[in-house]
Amino acid sequence: MSKTCEKCARGPQVGISRSHSMIKTKRKFNLNLQTRTIGGKRMNVCTNCIKTGKKTSK
Repeated sequence: MSKTCEKCARGPQVGISRSHSMIKTKRKFNLNLQTRTIGGKRMNVCTNCIKTGKKTSK
């Protein structure tokens, strides 16, 4: 299962996490993917697309 939205094709983003002593470590921001049935097909869709009701894919 890939971690990309099947509607908007967004994937995980890379960022930096900072500790209290300000040490940098790389981290990954994953999408909040939910399995929804759209048009009779099960899809992994991010909650942003569910909220906006996005119909077309890029």
